[in-house]
Amino acid sequence: MTDFNLLGLSGSLRKESHNARLLREAARLGDVRLRLADLRFPLYDGDLEDAEGIPLQVKTLAEQIAEADAVLIATPEYNQSFSGVLKNALDWISRVEGNPWRDKPVAIVTAAAGRAGGARAQYALRLAMTPFRPRLLTGPEVMVAA
Repeated sequence: MTDFNLLGLSGSLRKESHNARLLREAARLGDVRLRLADLRFPLYDGDLEDAEGIPLQVKTLAEQIAEADAVLIATPEYNQSFSGVLKNALDWISRVEGNPWRDKPVAIVTAAAGRAGGARAQYALRLAMTPFRPRLLTGPEVMVAA
């Protein structure tokens, strides 16, 4: 196993998530250390942020992103976009001081029902990631019809 540190973000919270499996398999094939991030955050709410500040688990994720050599995001496709779990995580991370995503190598994979395997989710996620200015890898595109 190499010293390469890969952070995995799964847009699905399911125990038997196809997307979490994709992350684990990618790490195994690449012979890298994988840390799966926990995206179980409260729903983003500006009033909650004003009253309580940014949750510790969000700050932890920001640190994990900053420390990782690269980030691999796996998401299902819901209603022609990426998951709400992942959108909520991005919304929270955007509130953290600094930008842990800037210039970070990021790849996106999807596992979704249907023949397209999440192609629309990948497109939508690429658009949502643009303001963070990561180094989004454009290929290879991995879309698994689950």
